[in-house]
Amino acid sequence: MSAIGLIETRGLTAAIEALDSMAKAANIRLVDLKRVGSGLITVIIEGDVADVSAAIEVGKLAPDLTGGELISSNVIPRPHPELKKIL
Repeated sequence: MSAIGLIETRGLTAAIEALDSMAKAANIRLVDLKRVGSGLITVIIEGDVADVSAAIEVGKLAPDLTGGELISSNVIPRPHPELKKIL
């Protein structure tokens, strides 16, 4: 694992659409899909820095297609090994 990517959306459909778009755009792996509450869903992916960065850029566009809402996104290159424990 050399990068972690996160996308948070309002609505499960938007999160699934984002994950599908990201998986088709780059070589990434799903780490988890967390239901945060109040309709917020966080999709966590991992892979090479370039793949994760490309996937997040594509995934940020997906909620607009489904009428969902992108809340936030982030790419963490070379995450500290301790971070893996909470994911």
